[in-house]
Amino acid sequence: VQLVESGGGLVQPGGSLRLSCSASGYTYSTNCMGWFRQAPGKEREGVAGMSTSGGGTYYADSVKGRFNIPQDNAKNTVYLQMNNLKPEDTAMYYCAQRPTCRLYNWDDPSYYNYWGQGTQVTVS
Repeated sequence: VQLVESGGGLVQPGGSLRLSCSASGYTYSTNCMGWFRQAPGKEREGVAGMSTSGGGTYYADSVKGRFNIPQDNAKNTVYLQMNNLKPEDTAMYYCAQRPTCRLYNWDDPSYYNYWGQGTQVTVS
């Protein structure tokens, strides 16, 4: 299993970025994908998650209404569309994979089996 993120960078407050996570090595269409972030000195936190079969999407309260998690099944790719970015969104962003999403623990990183290398997002 390989997950490769891209799309991070430097953006001004109020701006937008779209992160991509390209997946390979497993059946993409029947799994759970999550986006996490980690700022220096802070714990890794779940930002958004989705069942790639179309079962549901999940968002942290801090990003609801600003972020969404579309996907392109044909490309085995999940995205994180981030709008109205704030300085507190600055972090390293990771995508991760697990077999099945669960509403009550989609944002718990310990349940994810595979992780990408991360991409830095800086809002300043």
